[in-house]
Amino acid sequence: MERKMIKALWGMEGSLEEQLQRISEAGYAGIEAPMPTAEEEGQFRELLSRYGLDYIAMVFTGGEDHAASFEQQVERAIGFNPLLINSHSAQDCMPFKEQVAFFARALEVERQAGIAVGHETHRGRAMFTPWGTASLLDELPELKLTADFSHWCCVCESLLGNQEDNLRRAFERVIHIHARVGYAQGPQVPHPGAPEYALELETHAGWWQKIVDLRKAEGRELITITPEFGPPGYLHTLPYTNQPVADLWEVCLWMTRYLDEKIRY
Repeated sequence: MERKMIKALWGMEGSLEEQLQRISEAGYAGIEAPMPTAEEEGQFRELLSRYGLDYIAMVFTGGEDHAASFEQQVERAIGFNPLLINSHSAQDCMPFKEQVAFFARALEVERQAGIAVGHETHRGRAMFTPWGTASLLDELPELKLTADFSHWCCVCESLLGNQEDNLRRAFERVIHIHARVGYAQGPQVPHPGAPEYALELETHAGWWQKIVDLRKAEGRELITITPEFGPPGYLHTLPYTNQPVADLWEVCLWMTRYLDEKIRY
């Protein structure tokens, strides 16, 4: 099975050209990022072509009509010919019926667009819990996920030991993985290689392996993975100085190498 390792632009420094050059030279296959502004679009396209990078587009629903904002953003994303679209979809506080209506409309938009959409398991969004996500998947069997289970660890204050059935149902729908390691009190460990977080790393890697195994069994030829660790706010810092406890670029690179060593594609 082919795997494409994708680098998020989140937390990167320097000009867009410097970022994409560094990503390309590190061996990543593509980038994941929100769509550029209209003013930046020409440069964005040119740099992707110059450095031979694929693109995963991120969309973020909002406003009074989440479905309308989703549709507008997907229509624009199509023009970038992305590998797929990753969506932060709906809101956690929406009544369940409204969530179902949103995702039903999102599926119609996805079919018309002809590009796969993974709805991310993210805090603040409709899929912020394992059980809520399972209920949505039961209602709408065509829904697909971007798996970021670090959020669920934070929300549930655990490594999800009592959520095996809901995890299994989620694994069956995942098309894209955000490989960030969370723990019971937060969505991001200080460093995934630190021995004190060995259990968290092993648990997340086990989940990712099950997803890869399922996609292989279905005959899928490609899986995309973003080692999506974030900057301060997510990345721990020292008191008073706000100095990061680790280098974000190196953390993502460590995770990338770990995935290539441990996951059986």
